[in-house]
Amino acid sequence: MPRPHIEPYDERPAPYKRMTLPGFSKGMHYKVLSMDTETGACSLKVKFESGYSLPPGMSYSELEMFIVSGSITYGDKTYGEGYYFLIPPGVTMPAMKVSKGAVAIMFYNYGEPSFVASDEDHPLAERHRMSIINSMEDIAWMPGNRIVPSVASGCMLKLLKYDLHTEAHTFLYCMTPGFSQDNISYHDCCEESYHIWGTSWMMQFGDLPTGGYFWRPPYINHGAFASKNGIIAIGRTDAHLHNYFHHNPYSTPKENADRAAARLRRIRPSLYKWIRSPDGHNHFTDFEYPHYHDHDHDHD
Repeated sequence: MPRPHIEPYDERPAPYKRMTLPGFSKGMHYKVLSMDTETGACSLKVKFESGYSLPPGMSYSELEMFIVSGSITYGDKTYGEGYYFLIPPGVTMPAMKVSKGAVAIMFYNYGEPSFVASDEDHPLAERHRMSIINSMEDIAWMPGNRIVPSVASGCMLKLLKYDLHTEAHTFLYCMTPGFSQDNISYHDCCEESYHIWGTSWMMQFGDLPTGGYFWRPPYINHGAFASKNGIIAIGRTDAHLHNYFHHNPYSTPKENADRAAARLRRIRPSLYKWIRSPDGHNHFTDFEYPHYHDHDHDHD
């Protein structure tokens, strides 16, 4: 996801714009938090006017949505603050109504926002992947040591999405009042976050308040961290999250990437050799039959 480094960003002073893309009804307003200019994939803060409605339909992009305030009705069921939706591409949702206004964070993955009126799923839609979660009641907070190496105590998670293929995940996280962590970290993955409530502090970038957002590419130093009164935020990664901890605030992303590669070489030398291979292979190494690709194989 080639988006620029955005940190820190307070979206609150920015004005909303009217959504004018084809298919979307009038009464939807948005702020762009970040965007992939190649694919149109984006993270948006969206405000729906009272009385907003949309017929049954689907998107050609995977959509994740988190309701920050207000409520949204799909069909005959109303979903309020804290509800999270994962809607795979081509999965049709019932008619949508917003009676008294609502604000949501919407993530359009892999493509630009789209809406096509339809009361049937696309033939290739993966409805089994769809989920609707009441993040306030359906999931308990779990310690942050689910991520290894773990962060300092006082940071807890609620896992909302986990992709088995990429290990990308979406989660709520909180810092309890008085939280602090005195080291610096970076990751192999991109990372983004929106502060639903509260203010946190980071040594490199200062305060991130309610309405604060960041999109952080791989290998960017961040930390130390602290929060006086605590925070609640929604976060996402595009791959497996591994915490590389150190205490050098001046290391560059290139130096951090080299350090991560050195770790991979130590613990998974065969994978490192394949990644660094200069021979032009575009296939995964078969570790059970390592010489399978040495010669052409004829197939009858």
